[in-house]
Amino acid sequence: MSDEETSRFVRLRVELVLEVRDEDEVTKAALRRLAADPDLPEHERGPAETAVTEDTAEALAYLVDPFDLVSEVPGVELQQASWSSEEIEYDPDSPEWDLDEDDGGDDEEEDGIG
Repeated sequence: MSDEETSRFVRLRVELVLEVRDEDEVTKAALRRLAADPDLPEHERGPAETAVTEDTAEALAYLVDPFDLVSEVPGVELQQASWSSEEIEYDPDSPEWDLDEDDGGDDEEEDGIG
């Protein structure tokens, strides 16, 4: 393929499993970030504080920003991002959590990539 035929856009999929060892520290960090966020409208501040206080997964979703992951990568500009977090049951010995295993490959065609 020539440069003209190849897409300039790349979908980067990242899945992380984090062990939360101190929920209070995660919550405090999320509350500090909320307090320091000048772009957060006042009418959204209260609900956001409630969400990160009541749900550690929500606090992590507020702390982990995809823009932060790629902001210093030369030659790229983040076009779109979405992310979520949830509490899960995790067994590192389960085949379900084998990160080396192909996760289907057909997803790329379903998403309109490839």
